[in-house]
Amino acid sequence: MTVGVRPARKADVRRLSAVLARAFHDDPVMTWMLPDAADRARALPRMFATMTRWHFLARAGAEVASRDDVIGGATLWDPPGRWQSTPLEEWLMTPSFIWAFRSRLAASQKVVDAAKETHPEEPHWYLMVIGTDPPVRGAGLGQALMRSRLDRCDAEAAPAYLEATKPDLVPYYSRFGFDVTGEINLPDGGPPMWLMWRAPR
Repeated sequence: MTVGVRPARKADVRRLSAVLARAFHDDPVMTWMLPDAADRARALPRMFATMTRWHFLARAGAEVASRDDVIGGATLWDPPGRWQSTPLEEWLMTPSFIWAFRSRLAASQKVVDAAKETHPEEPHWYLMVIGTDPPVRGAGLGQALMRSRLDRCDAEAAPAYLEATKPDLVPYYSRFGFDVTGEINLPDGGPPMWLMWRAPR
C-alpha cells in the first residue's frame, strides 16, 4: 500500500496524538517520567495534543503519514532558530502539562532542562518526536516521514538534530545520516539519551 506524507492539520490532532502516545508508551524516557502504565496511557495523548496544537502547528512542523487515509505515524519538527517555546505558548500549554504529569511534573521538567542545556546553538531543523503506531511498524511510514523533512533539509542546506531515547534507535537514525555527538544522562537514575546531528547532503 502507498504511504502518503502531508502536513498535519488541526483536525488531525486527536488521531496524531493517539498514535504518538501508543508509539511512546514503552519509551524509556517516558517510562521514567511516568512509571505507572495507566498514568502514561492517560497523560501522553494530552501531552502530544497540547504540544502539537499550541507549538508545532504554528511552525508548520507537524507531518503525518497514512495508508488508506488512516494516520499511522507522525513527526514534530521545529524549524531553524525556533525550537524554544514562546512565553505565550508556555502559558497555553502549562495547564495541560500539569494535568498530564501531576506529581511527576518535576521529573518531566528535568528532562526538558537537560535537553535545553545540551541543545546545539547552530541553526538546524529539530526532530523532537517521530513515532508510528505499533500495529503498522515496519510498513515504511517512519522512513517516509524521515525522508520528507530530510529532503527539505538538504534542499535548504540545513542540518538536523534529534535526541535518541533507545539504544536501538541510534543505528536506525544513523541510516539517515545522523551521527552521535554526545549523551545525556538523566538524574536520579534516569535513562540515557543520545544526541545526534546530521549535516546536509
